[in-house]
Amino acid sequence: MELIEQIKDRARLLQNRIVLAEGTELRTLKAAEIILKEKLARITLLGNPQIIAELTQKEGINVSEAEIIDPLTNAKRQHYAEMMVEIRKSKGLTIDEALKSLNNPLVFGPMMIKAGDADGEIAGAINATGDVLRPALQYVKTLPGVSVVSGVFFMLFKNKAIGDNGILVFADCAVMPDPDEKQLAEIAVTTAKTAKAIANIEPRVAMLSFSTKGSAKHALVDKVANATRIAHEMAPELMIDGEMQLDAALVKEVGELKSPGSEVAGKANILVFPGLEAANIGYKLVQRLAGAEAIGPVLQGMAAPINDLSRGCSVSDIVNMVAITANQAG
Repeated sequence: MELIEQIKDRARLLQNRIVLAEGTELRTLKAAEIILKEKLARITLLGNPQIIAELTQKEGINVSEAEIIDPLTNAKRQHYAEMMVEIRKSKGLTIDEALKSLNNPLVFGPMMIKAGDADGEIAGAINATGDVLRPALQYVKTLPGVSVVSGVFFMLFKNKAIGDNGILVFADCAVMPDPDEKQLAEIAVTTAKTAKAIANIEPRVAMLSFSTKGSAKHALVDKVANATRIAHEMAPELMIDGEMQLDAALVKEVGELKSPGSEVAGKANILVFPGLEAANIGYKLVQRLAGAEAIGPVLQGMAAPINDLSRGCSVSDIVNMVAITANQAG
């Protein structure tokens, strides 16, 4: 069974509550209809109910099973505003400022999650990444022990000998331009957990560099080696090894030669790049030249799943990301 179908099957079992913050956007409404029809999640649409009704009627879209909430008039506004003031009291946030902020669905959605009224959120079809992530980081915040949000891509190959049955996970391809040692370690550990939750694979994490086990000397190599040590301290139960060149991570013969005895070398299924520049270039090279399907970016590290869409996303992209978010919510 293909990965996305496995993800959808688990989402159907979980029936988590996912907020679609851009509830008056046409692709989002079309996706909501499919999600409800396939029973992938319980859906909340944020937006003006009259606009949603007019759009769905005009386009012949059925979202009758969705919960529709207008952030401007919802009865929980005062409760959410009081929560916001408490969370941001050190910043001097006032109740009036909080109430005004709640007019924005990108703020209202995370507050629903913080209050326990939803399990995850999707946005970004018509909003920039920074606008999606800012309120999420302010109010939902990161997981305990994690200081950094990062983004992973699931790379799906026709050749099932690659990675784990044709699946490789790349990180961080979306958020942190130049993570330090601790941040890189956090990215490795959270990626392992994301891969297990979404793809149900046993993580084997390679910390990538241009050196394998000290074959080159440079501060950039030291960063990856130190990040590997910190990751082991954070999660000693995980299989994480580095620093490691790409061929040592993926090719059995090279891995055995360059890193004998490693439980990761030659059989890695998660590749943690030393920085965003390499990761973003790497996933696009594999996507464009090797014909791999790229699913993501899936954001990780937050206390609850909030995922950012590309503004060029398709309806099926939104459907798939809702299923993934439902899996992350667990």
